[in-house]
Amino acid sequence: QVQFTASGGELVQPGGSLRLSCTDHESARILYSMAWYRQAPGKQRDWIARITTDNETNYLDSVKGRFTISRDGDKNSVYLQMDSLKPEDTAVYYCNADSTYYADVFVSKFWGQGTQVTVSS
Repeated sequence: QVQFTASGGELVQPGGSLRLSCTDHESARILYSMAWYRQAPGKQRDWIARITTDNETNYLDSVKGRFTISRDGDKNSVYLQMDSLKPEDTAVYYCNADSTYYADVFVSKFWGQGTQVTVSS
């Protein structure tokens, strides 16, 4: 079964940076639009950024200017560069098909393991 798996999360101090990766799945090559999501403790999972194969990007307002989404077609990879991290960025981060482009029933098939990002001093 196709699943997208995120990696690269860790404990980081406020103001620090992390780069998350979503890699090693052939399906990442063929999906037009991929996205990153996050789920904080006790909250719903939120869409935060997306990128198309044309490198069109969109961001949630709260991460705009601090986070950068990118993709490497040759490596079937999608990345999330996170700078100027804040404690409120603490969450489990996931990558998946873009829910602003694809139907929820399609996206729901591909949820995989997320990666924990903790921003704390």
